[in-house]
Amino acid sequence: MNDVARQAGVSAMTVSRALKGNASVTKETRNRIMRAVDELGYVLDLSAGALSSKKTGFISVLIPSVNNSNFSDTVHGISEVLDKDGKQTLLGYTDYSRQREEQLIETMLRRRPEGIIVTGGMHTPRARQLLGQAAIPVIETWDLPKTPINHVVGFSNAATIEDMVARLLFRGYRNIAFVGSNESSDSRGIDRRRGYERAVKTLGLPKAHVVSMGTPPITIEQGGPAVIRLMEEWPEVEAVICVSDLSAFGIIMECHRRNWAVPDRLAVAGFGDFQISRFCWPSLTTVSVNCREIGQRAGKLMLQAIERMGSGNPLPPQTVTVPHSIIEREST
Repeated sequence: MNDVARQAGVSAMTVSRALKGNASVTKETRNRIMRAVDELGYVLDLSAGALSSKKTGFISVLIPSVNNSNFSDTVHGISEVLDKDGKQTLLGYTDYSRQREEQLIETMLRRRPEGIIVTGGMHTPRARQLLGQAAIPVIETWDLPKTPINHVVGFSNAATIEDMVARLLFRGYRNIAFVGSNESSDSRGIDRRRGYERAVKTLGLPKAHVVSMGTPPITIEQGGPAVIRLMEEWPEVEAVICVSDLSAFGIIMECHRRNWAVPDRLAVAGFGDFQISRFCWPSLTTVSVNCREIGQRAGKLMLQAIERMGSGNPLPPQTVTVPHSIIEREST
């Protein structure tokens, strides 16, 4: 700042006022300062002001994966809301690991964010402690935890699959299977499996058939081995629900290779309404959740919570439920 002041022929305090938009600086002086800023490549350091005002201008956002379009859409929804208020997102990904999430939460909190948005409602005890004591708004997304830390924007993963089982039963399928991961770290995948098992029991279906494949996220390449194992163990299965559209697509491709007609020999359903589900053949029946809306609602709730906290009147814990829908296509 002293270098800019010398080049512009003003005091460092005048430079500071100009960069912060203070009306006491004349237009001519401001223009001269901005020319010096451009020539020197100067960037204003806001860290000292952030420490005193507790306004750093960014929100931490943690997602399980950066290459999953559903979570990317959620981040886009968050960002488009926060950007309008001049706030930025500091993004971290947990790779479906609660231990990594705990480390990232601690790292993020050291940067003094104004709020933090996490994915899911299951965390390590220490992560819950860190978030609970952070004295900033916390929003859990993509879930409806029984014991929220603060605010929630999400949906019941179990209910989405219960609805899919009911829809398949309505279509005449009774021997219905489920394909998911074999790891406890994917809490949303676990909830979907529980929803499937509960639906099988409550709807009086013959038996639960569950195939667990690998660590999350379950990918396209794991769909093939999953359906082979499924058909070897339970050849009577008529339909299969997958924890995500990606594994469902892998199953459809393996069915093509083995001349198992979809849906005549095996009906296939997924979760997520990924773009691939609309353009594969046959097109994929799936659960659709408005991922961008989850982000938008989380962003709006975060801004509201920050404003209320700044006024000394914290926002009471809020739970926002985002609806889901079953999209029926050719695969069932």
